[in-house]
Amino acid sequence: MLEKIIKYWNDKPFQSIIIIALIVRLLAAFFSQGYGMHDDHFLVIEASQSWVDGTDYNDWLPKTQRAIAPSIEPVPQGHSFFYVGIHFLCFGFFKAIGIADPKIKMLLIRLIHALFSLIVVVIGYKITLKLTNEKYARQVGLLLAVLWVMPFLSVRNLVEVVCIPLLLLGCWYLIMADFKKQVLWYFLLSGFVTGLAFSIRFQSAFFILGMGIYLLITKKFKGLVIFSLGTLISILAIQGIVDYIIWNRPFAELMEYVRYNIAHKYDYGANVPEMYPLVLIGLLIPPIGLFLFFGFFRTWRKYTILFIPVMLFFAFHLYFPNKQERFILPILPFIIILGAIGWNEWVEISKFWQRKPGLLKGCWVFFWIINLIMLPVFTLTYSKKSRIEAMYYLYKKEPVRQILIEDTNRKGVLALPNFYAGQWMVHYQLSKSQTGDSTMFGELKSNKHYYKEIYDKYFFVLHPECFPKYVLFIGNSRLDERVANLKSVFPVLKFEKQIESGFIDKIVYKLNPVNKNDDIFIYSTADCKADRL
Repeated sequence: MLEKIIKYWNDKPFQSIIIIALIVRLLAAFFSQGYGMHDDHFLVIEASQSWVDGTDYNDWLPKTQRAIAPSIEPVPQGHSFFYVGIHFLCFGFFKAIGIADPKIKMLLIRLIHALFSLIVVVIGYKITLKLTNEKYARQVGLLLAVLWVMPFLSVRNLVEVVCIPLLLLGCWYLIMADFKKQVLWYFLLSGFVTGLAFSIRFQSAFFILGMGIYLLITKKFKGLVIFSLGTLISILAIQGIVDYIIWNRPFAELMEYVRYNIAHKYDYGANVPEMYPLVLIGLLIPPIGLFLFFGFFRTWRKYTILFIPVMLFFAFHLYFPNKQERFILPILPFIIILGAIGWNEWVEISKFWQRKPGLLKGCWVFFWIINLIMLPVFTLTYSKKSRIEAMYYLYKKEPVRQILIEDTNRKGVLALPNFYAGQWMVHYQLSKSQTGDSTMFGELKSNKHYYKEIYDKYFFVLHPECFPKYVLFIGNSRLDERVANLKSVFPVLKFEKQIESGFIDKIVYKLNPVNKNDDIFIYSTADCKADRL
């Protein structure tokens, strides 16, 4: 059996890599439930499903903003509707054919993303083969297929990851235009698909600009015009027309996105330039990560068609103050491609590495051991398990209009996904951050459509119409004390279920408590009536 596998690998390396990539991504689609970060669920899934159900979870649409604050003019929130809109169509289709269970819907979404992500492996292999040889292409293809983090990321709804296949396709069409003697059709396709990448992740603009600079410095002026035309057609059709329909002006969301990020460039993340190189090197597992990073910079002259767009994107993110690890993910496959090419070409001419083949082999053996340990762990991990299972527990319960999230161990309240409850409940949030002004107890600290922060538990005494059907306690720290504290308002709190966080969630939480992966304790207030002050 092993001999047959090895023979198939040697005879058909490309097909072997695709089969391997498909298997691990299908495993991730079935077993890696949940979401990785806030944005890949709440800015995509919650928004699109709420639109299908006739509401607006994030308060993005003009009519929702008018309903909340009639005296205030609605404003865009700075979110592209393209990727969210695709999910709106998917969920609308699921509803039309009778698929209602949230977990089944998300399984189908993950399967779609798993298949879409295969473009990264296919095009990465083809680009490497076209620029170099089959030996390098095999290595690149295998790395793109089974790098420990790739299957996990491939089934997430992160726009930083979803834009990658389109950026790679855009580069592939440019390369094909070179090899086909500047066939204009390829320039048009390249511009169009990278324009789609822009509509998914606005920062892709710097990558696209780099592609244009490459065409300019290589004096492919006709190709530059056609490429630019394809990009403009794509962006105008999506950003221009969609925003005009919603806001009565084109590019409204894009303009707000730019304005907001400039105004709040120091409010999120950290201005630590070395973070991005460390993230890329770390994801690629040192010392191989260092080798590939070195190899990437060696390609600056020979493979400018890829290097210039990647480097411009990288340089912008190094410069811009707001830095978060996920922001750099769009260039990870390009670092693998160019890094493997540059490093292998260096090894072939390096006297040191020619004399130390055992050392290099040992580095790769170490890489693959660590990678193959981490690969199944992350491919099969259920991320944010307690949050999802807590809300799924409420799925198919009698209609629940309001719940209370008690998170008084922290100043901020954990966001829980209504999507998995299958109903759009108002979340009253009670955190550690409370005012000492007793006159404010009956007021709201913030009043959004589905998130309403309250100053104090006595809010429900003054507003019995807001009485929650369930209380969800976040974390077990001081749990008995917190339950007893709420019993002054809800005298009969009935414990229903404890939802434990997942294995990896627990490890991540211990490593860094900023990751709010607590157990969640669900209590019912069905037998309670709010006591009066």
